Amino acid sequence: PLGRRTQLEVVLAGLLLASLLALFGCAITLGVRYNRDPARSICLTEACVTVASKIVEALDRSADPCQDFYQYACGGWVRKNPLPDGRSRWSTFNSIWDQNQAVLKHLLGNEAERKTQSYYLSCLNEQRIEELGAQPLIDLIAKIGGWNITESWDKDNFLDVLKIVSGPYRAQPFFTVGVSVDPKNSNSNVIQVDQSGLFLPSRDYYLNKTNEKVLKAYLDYMVELGLLLGGDKNSTRVQMQQILDFETALANITVPQDERRDEEKLYHKITIADLQVLAPAVEWLDYLNFVLPPLELNDTEPVVVYAKEYLQQVSDLINKTDHSLLNNYMIWNLVQKGASSLDQRFENAQDKLLESLYGTKKSCTPRWQTCIGNTDDTLGFALGALFVKSTFDKQSKEIAEGMINEIRTAFKEALDDLNWMDEQTRQAAKDKADAIYDMIGFPDFILDSKELDDVYEGYEVTEDNFFQNMINFYNFSARVMADQLRKPPNRDQWSMTPPTVNAYYMPTKNGIVFPAGILQAPFYAQHHPKALNFGGIGVVMGHELTHAFDDQALI
Repeated sequence: PLGRRTQLEVVLAGLLLASLLALFGCAITLGVRYNRDPARSICLTEACVTVASKIVEALDRSADPCQDFYQYACGGWVRKNPLPDGRSRWSTFNSIWDQNQAVLKHLLGNEAERKTQSYYLSCLNEQRIEELGAQPLIDLIAKIGGWNITESWDKDNFLDVLKIVSGPYRAQPFFTVGVSVDPKNSNSNVIQVDQSGLFLPSRDYYLNKTNEKVLKAYLDYMVELGLLLGGDKNSTRVQMQQILDFETALANITVPQDERRDEEKLYHKITIADLQVLAPAVEWLDYLNFVLPPLELNDTEPVVVYAKEYLQQVSDLINKTDHSLLNNYMIWNLVQKGASSLDQRFENAQDKLLESLYGTKKSCTPRWQTCIGNTDDTLGFALGALFVKSTFDKQSKEIAEGMINEIRTAFKEALDDLNWMDEQTRQAAKDKADAIYDMIGFPDFILDSKELDDVYEGYEVTEDNFFQNMINFYNFSARVMADQLRKPPNRDQWSMTPPTVNAYYMPTKNGIVFPAGILQAPFYAQHHPKALNFGGIGVVMGHELTHAFDDQALI
């Protein structure tokens, strides 16, 4: 019996061992297959490890994600990125723009297009700016006809001053005038007129009693600039208070932004003759012929008006306001535009106002960084050419285009799951999504030296007068704007420069634009895993695509 049991046990033990070996083999096979499955693989490249570490650093593990997911996901980043002095906000967009500026500083320190480099150097030349002081702006005011703040003024030249400050110098008292694509006819440009005239960010700053501290700071700023330009202390404060009261009256008739989202209600296409009847305080044909040279307009020229009631009311306000106050207000608009190009005293005055407005301390931004921003605002496509040649991989255009197409496909598939949408609307939405025009990286013309030179032909720049460079640019941009009226819209025209860290949707062209500046880590990098790029720039792409279907971009 013992021998038989031992033999049986041996047999059972053998079977058990065979079973274990079989299970072990299966486990190895499954493990190999698991590891070979792309969906289960772990990316351990240098790029993946670097990005993963940044994601972990951004977390705040002390927060409960079920209670405050934002704090859990972003708390670490917020803690390690305190708000810089002089900034009212800070994000990854700002951080990348700082990186882009550093790249551009290096490029402008070497060979660069002459105008771009000259403009940048004129901004850097603080010694020359301090030497000139307030004189460039004082001389400009005298050339226009004077200002009661700084000298005795008694003239009846309202229309002449309005034409000059809002034409060649591009200030915008009372209303804005521009040339752009007709929202209801994308094949033509048209003159467009809208409300304007407030210096503070919104009408609420003037009308909300809780903003009295801001209004006091604004008045102090106005007075300080008036004194810097040669005004008498007592009379300057009195007259600046009158200007502030006039701006408050403008704020009262300004339509709030939340009531301006429906463009169908805002859009009014009329003639210059109709505009004259609507707002008779301005001689519109004379005015528009002056600010849009060398066009020869007549009173049948179409104009798109976006603030019909406002223009009626501002016309009444102009007619019942003393000409001295109107002149003071118009020159104040010019002073606001010119002050940023003057010496340190003007910058210090602005810093105090910004601290009251946004709670920000005096800016510690290096001068070179300020000048890169100014150069981008003025000669952004010439600057962008340098940036693209230095940093942007052309293959990124193709990759970004492919990502947009995948997101577009996913969007159209999601439309099929919307039970509330009828078939006709669904198909119209798909057709519009297919028709969206993608503009990636940069416009092609910036890499063609002749085309780029043609864009800035007629703009004069010197290295020793920053203020005059700014004035010359206002003159130049006014001529460029007027030149667009008799030309068909350029579908490839960009509103953002290549180094910009942002993106946008164009309703009149049904296009989306992603400048080279945003196609960088952490939003995008060629060596990043596809999922990471979709989680970065892909989110921005999806955001811009859906603007084609929001309440301001109808199907």
